[in-house]
Amino acid sequence: METDRDTDTSPELRPVACEQSFLSRPDGSATFTQGKVGDTSVMAAVYGPADVNQRKEILDKATVEVVLKNKVGFAAVKEKAQERLIRNSCATVILTGLHPRTSVTIVLQIIQDSGSLLSCCINAACLALLDAGVPMKCLMASVTCVLDKDGDLFLDPTEKQAKVAQCMYTFAFESQEKKIITSTMKGTCTTEQYQSCLAACQTASQEIFNFYRTSAEKKLSKS
Repeated sequence: METDRDTDTSPELRPVACEQSFLSRPDGSATFTQGKVGDTSVMAAVYGPADVNQRKEILDKATVEVVLKNKVGFAAVKEKAQERLIRNSCATVILTGLHPRTSVTIVLQIIQDSGSLLSCCINAACLALLDAGVPMKCLMASVTCVLDKDGDLFLDPTEKQAKVAQCMYTFAFESQEKKIITSTMKGTCTTEQYQSCLAACQTASQEIFNFYRTSAEKKLSKS
């Protein structure tokens, strides 16, 4: 069924929501949802810093591991590629040098995928790391955008918008200077279009960072 969002031409993010500290066994947990109920949602759990298997041990820093679980079935090649991107993003912001010869494991469970899944996973991971109190040099926020066949730009695209897009970008930015820490592309576009996509996602990432701050303030006020 076609939704209003599928035909919307406004370059805006879908509404976001989160819940933290809802799991008791992990050191930190969070769900991150983009859109209304039934849209893209990911649950993240963080374990560590903890003991690490000797063959994975790194002498001068912590080992960062990411496990991405499908809603149904086992992880395929696509999920393994996303795991690497998420792991590299998290390893960039975590102060791994503070906990050498340990591991930080992030488990991501896909609850619903209605588009922009990679961004949702990265944002969920960041919130879970915050909840676990893992030392980080900065926060990270991810935004996805697409260009349709007419060259129109859509932020935070739905699955339907992504399928008919000319190209799709996912960027992750750090919170200090909004520098890129992760970038992935599918499709083709001109240099000018790339710059437009980058600028739009960079600006939109501030909304995610503002949301992190609001969520943290609400959590602290309750405690």
